[in-house]
Amino acid sequence: MSPLAEHLLFLAYDPGVSPKEGGLPGLSVLKTVVSSINLFGIIAVVGALAVSLGVWAWGHHTGGHQAEANGKKGAVVAAGAALGLGAANGIVAFFSALGSQVQ
Repeated sequence: MSPLAEHLLFLAYDPGVSPKEGGLPGLSVLKTVVSSINLFGIIAVVGALAVSLGVWAWGHHTGGHQAEANGKKGAVVAAGAALGLGAANGIVAFFSALGSQVQ
């Protein structure tokens, strides 16, 4: 087998690419922007949860079954969004670590 073929065969198994911090300028700015977007999302979810709980309570006390059901759905969606936003960093870190173990 020629040296070029051996080199290409090696690249097919291990391209030698892995995440490395400090390779591009602006990484700290990007981290700050993404963190700010996450915070904005969490604040928006707090507002959505408050509105949904208000609609749920209003629908319950006025006998509006549709409003009550929509308030419940909104509360569950807001809780799920809060869970996802809060766990986003951990989920990505978990799957990134899991993916780096693939041989």
